[in-house]
Amino acid sequence: MHADRAAALIEFLALADRLKHIERRGETARPDGTSRRENSAEHCWNVALVAVLLHGEMPDAPDLGHTLAMIAAHDLVEIEAGDTFAYDEAHLLTQAARETAAADIVFATLPPDLGAKLRALWEEFEQGETPEARFAMACDRAQGFLQGVIGTGHWRDAGIAEAVTHGRMSPARQVAPAFEALIGTLYERARAGRMFAE
Repeated sequence: MHADRAAALIEFLALADRLKHIERRGETARPDGTSRRENSAEHCWNVALVAVLLHGEMPDAPDLGHTLAMIAAHDLVEIEAGDTFAYDEAHLLTQAARETAAADIVFATLPPDLGAKLRALWEEFEQGETPEARFAMACDRAQGFLQGVIGTGHWRDAGIAEAVTHGRMSPARQVAPAFEALIGTLYERARAGRMFAE
């Protein structure tokens, strides 16, 4: 590897490290009973773990390596665009434009071949048309919902009723029976814990 390419990779990895400082709405519980906001890097790691665990449950198993690469790339745009809360209707209207502009900045910091590769992974995730993209999307949404259940049930605090979450979770539940079972169980726990707004 040429020194210039190595330097560009180091610069990009330093940029990607900023994902650790992008806060999400979901909270993560500490062992002492307190909580803090989850960050986007933690989210991506947990989404990858969901994919590893559920891959064997998929009836037509998508390519796991490709799925994991997509998961690693799917939130890099948040370095510039920030995280958009799934139920923030005003910010959802501008999310695509903000994230596309962010992709132009983030992926351009890489050597062209690698920038094109990561951008293609991000775009594949966003388009959701391949088996790997649908699997990655389901893992992403399942993790976000899981974080709400094992965290502090942020839906109640945000005034979100259960019915509001159905539209977001329905596509993930339809990917495979494993997701229906997992997400269905999470709904049961959320109801039992009175985590939704009334």
